[in-house]
Amino acid sequence: MINVPNINQSAMNNKTGTVISKPEQVPNASQLNNDTTKYTTNIYPTETIPVYTTSKTSASKFNQPKIVHTSWFYINDVHGKMTNMERIYNISREFDQISPSDINKTFYTNSTDKVSKFKVASGDIILGANFTNNQVANQFLNWSGFIASALGNHELDIVDPTNLAKLLDNASYKTLAINIEVDKNSPIYGRIEKSMIVEKDGEKYGLIGIAPPDMYERVKANNTLQDITIKNPDETIKLVQDEVKKLQEQGINKIIVLSHAGIKNDKRLAKETEGIDIIFGAHTHDLIEGIKEGQNLFYSKTGEPTIITQAGKDGENVGILNVDFDENGVIKKAQNNVIKTRAYNRPLFIKHSVESIIGKPEVIGHVKAAVPPPEKRLAQNNPHGNLIADAMRSELGTDIAILNAGNIRGHFSQGPIDTRLISDITPFEDKMMILSLSEKQIVDSIKVGLQSLTRSSNKPGILLVSGLKYKANTKGELLEMEYIDKNNQVHKIDVNNPDPNKKYTVAADDFYATGGDGYLESNKHPDFVLQKFDMDKNKLACDYIKKLNQPIEIKDDQRIQIIN
Repeated sequence: MINVPNINQSAMNNKTGTVISKPEQVPNASQLNNDTTKYTTNIYPTETIPVYTTSKTSASKFNQPKIVHTSWFYINDVHGKMTNMERIYNISREFDQISPSDINKTFYTNSTDKVSKFKVASGDIILGANFTNNQVANQFLNWSGFIASALGNHELDIVDPTNLAKLLDNASYKTLAINIEVDKNSPIYGRIEKSMIVEKDGEKYGLIGIAPPDMYERVKANNTLQDITIKNPDETIKLVQDEVKKLQEQGINKIIVLSHAGIKNDKRLAKETEGIDIIFGAHTHDLIEGIKEGQNLFYSKTGEPTIITQAGKDGENVGILNVDFDENGVIKKAQNNVIKTRAYNRPLFIKHSVESIIGKPEVIGHVKAAVPPPEKRLAQNNPHGNLIADAMRSELGTDIAILNAGNIRGHFSQGPIDTRLISDITPFEDKMMILSLSEKQIVDSIKVGLQSLTRSSNKPGILLVSGLKYKANTKGELLEMEYIDKNNQVHKIDVNNPDPNKKYTVAADDFYATGGDGYLESNKHPDFVLQKFDMDKNKLACDYIKKLNQPIEIKDDQRIQIIN
């Protein structure tokens, strides 16, 4: 067992050797004195009682153990955030250049041994169906030198499997997922691997990937998804354990999982298997700082320590996990460091490289002032998303607009608005539709969204609206609703007895319309679609913003209220 030492607050705040960046390499050198630019340091511990018997290794080796030093740069759930990708590239370059002893003297003490470095991703680096933007995400992983990524659900936002195959063919990293089966006739067949073996500095490491077992719930039905069969969590755990044994039979005792299964499934994996050392997690957007027993430090069926990481969402953070292995591949010492990407600048040459792919953005307006984005974007009114919903309603001329909160992945801030920012805020590239929905259908779908308030993950999220106002409590109960017509007249809606015959025209995307996330009944070809458009809401938002009086203000009009 790993004995966890007590780390006092002064040790946590010790800045000696804790900054990865050199002063001249960040936008503002004074930021180096802020906690946002230094590692969060937890050291676990310098010695571990071996879990293997002495019959497997000699006593003399225990007295003079062989230690393998490793440092793992990890990311997850970047969600196509190009500006953060550019910053992450900058951090990754410094990770390459700076010696581990300079990164953190409190970890690599009294050691001149080689430290092996790796860069891994746990999926959802891509987001949305825009193939040009997907190419940027793919190139970002190439440029930064990542060796592998798990297959996330948003990688399957790419609706055409031929396009996904093109990305995989142009990737210098491996995409891993042990828990999927790909149709032999699919363009992506043979391009997604179960595991890989990496050899570095004379040591071998086994990497296994996991795709989200709830893939069908998280991805809009499309041709790429149709080519794939996903295993459930129980089947996935068995498949991973079998793969671990295959790797061990090849003499590999340091095994790492890149998992896009979520923290609950990762904890099960850590405790219900043996032989796994590290699980680089994703999918549930948890931000796990440091290492804490029972939170992200667990013990396998044979008593070996297993560490789980997650670095939040949207590329807001990256992690560096420093790990020492003994000669049996058991973790003896580990340190999990979380770094805020906003503390780093965007290298100009990388910005230019991105724009060589996507084109130079067009400035379409200016923001005079903006309220902060919600802390919980899936569970709170979002004035930034409301502007997008207003654009949908205005540009398509409907009574109402409905937009799932999970569609909004960025926010406005004071300064210019360009087309790249709009794509950053609403990146999915879904097809717009005009629907004819009854009052009852609208009320019922909003109630589905409100169920998110009772879940720790807040998924799939509440529904943002235009032309409606509603009030709910934190139990997810819809209390009041009003329809505001185009003449700004207010009409109350009976949320307990909504009219099944009264119809409204509704601007929405095809994800919502076809039953994505269960807001409406799942149906690939619903009969309430009046009109389809070959464009997404980002195009509507750009057209709408250009017509507004400039500069604009992003205000909170309390159109959605969540009360205790």
